Amino acid sequence: MFDVVILMETYLRIANIINESIVDGPGIRMVVFAQGCKHKCPGCHNPETHSFDGGTLVTVGSILEMAKKNPLLDGITFSGGEPFEQAEAFAFLAQEAKKMNLDIVTYTGYTYEYLKENSSKYKGWNALLDKTDLLVDGRYESDKRNLLLRFRGSENQRIIDIKKTKAENRIVVMD
Repeated sequence: MFDVVILMETYLRIANIINESIVDGPGIRMVVFAQGCKHKCPGCHNPETHSFDGGTLVTVGSILEMAKKNPLLDGITFSGGEPFEQAEAFAFLAQEAKKMNLDIVTYTGYTYEYLKENSSKYKGWNALLDKTDLLVDGRYESDKRNLLLRFRGSENQRIIDIKKTKAENRIVVMD
């Protein structure tokens, strides 16, 4: 029990939280925007999240308490900034959210292949991937911008069903 209490006090540096969104994944979602991103994609929708010094420190426990107050939530979306820069804390948040029957969508500027290839080098990458239900991968590319795409900004980005991808041992992309 003591370990869980310590983990609930794990901090995330975030740019913002949106309590309800219908555009950042399926259903009604809480969106947690990570602060800090190395990608710095030209035309990024959230350039204020690039700095690793900005944002606010919040505990995983406080985010979970916010989620508990909304019985309409289907899940939590991790956006950015880059959630994989704080993968261990986001993985713990995802683990605890799943205990509340919430699904997890994670946006990343990395590709799925890059994350898998490098997951042994970076703490928490495997854990965050394992707790993610849908992964929206790839850098935003302004020349491939398409406002008609579901849950993403540019045509190079994919929505990957992680559970099916693991089961079928191939990347399974949702339309």
